[in-house]
Amino acid sequence: MLYLLFFLLQVSNQVMGLFSSMQRPGPSGYGASATAEQVTAGLDLSTKTYLVTGCNAGLGMETVRVLALRGARVLALARTLEKAKQVSDPIPGNVVPICCELSEPFSIRAAIQEVRALNIELDAVIANAGIMALPKPERKNGYELQFFTNHVGHFFLVTGLLDQLAANGRVVMVSSAAHEMTYREGIQFDNLSGEKGYSPWKAYGQSKLCNLLLARHLATRLPLPGQTANAIHPGVIATSLMRNMNPLVTIAGRLVSPIFMKTVAQGASTQTYVATHPSLSGMSGKYFANCNEKHSSRYGRDPTLATALWEKTQEIVEGFD
Repeated sequence: MLYLLFFLLQVSNQVMGLFSSMQRPGPSGYGASATAEQVTAGLDLSTKTYLVTGCNAGLGMETVRVLALRGARVLALARTLEKAKQVSDPIPGNVVPICCELSEPFSIRAAIQEVRALNIELDAVIANAGIMALPKPERKNGYELQFFTNHVGHFFLVTGLLDQLAANGRVVMVSSAAHEMTYREGIQFDNLSGEKGYSPWKAYGQSKLCNLLLARHLATRLPLPGQTANAIHPGVIATSLMRNMNPLVTIAGRLVSPIFMKTVAQGASTQTYVATHPSLSGMSGKYFANCNEKHSSRYGRDPTLATALWEKTQEIVEGFD
């Protein structure tokens, strides 16, 4: 029931946001109805290189397509090389398929090495991949799978590629409004395995809070003044992420998606905008939704929690060696 209530609340917010933005776009000039093509219209990205995780479906695939459409070289990461090639092969342009299974440290390390071997600068890393609301607790490497895949895997990848980030490079973490639905403590540092109790939606919310806090804290640690890190909420979109959700939510999503939910093209707009738009040069440590800056939950603005998460995650990653 918690899933359904949150889903309906988000759809309600989405509806209000869509109608509001159609009438009155935000300060950026864009709103909830903007598409990834629209927010990149007129941009020449032919000298740029972007890395996108989770390229093989939904928002990731659309992000890769639009970046390539604007002339960019795109490193398209998916769980297997075959899945990455299924995206790169049919898309016109310079799209490089790379295998990166974010729940497997050896696969992440191999992807980092492959990207480094290309000897190119990254203009943005878009951490888009994720899993959502696993009905039963699953674990990898001793940690709950959503926490590990959505957060730890991306932490390992992003921090491993910071040397490749251009002088004005950007890191874009795809978080979610679901970060507000995390556990009461914000992050259950004493239960990162999920063995002491598990809620599918709260575990997902925790992982999305981690994505947001990673961007907040990374913004304070980036070595060059022109480099930035931000987090985004893409909106409520009917994508393959919904496959693990409560059947009632899945049915509700199918019923309302043609009318009230964002399309994939609209859902990909905010991460594409934050990764590419010249107007955001130098803007860092922020949270965006509908292509405009947005307030997050109090946990999402907690620097002490962000620091504790960074230190814990660094400890986890160092254990891979």
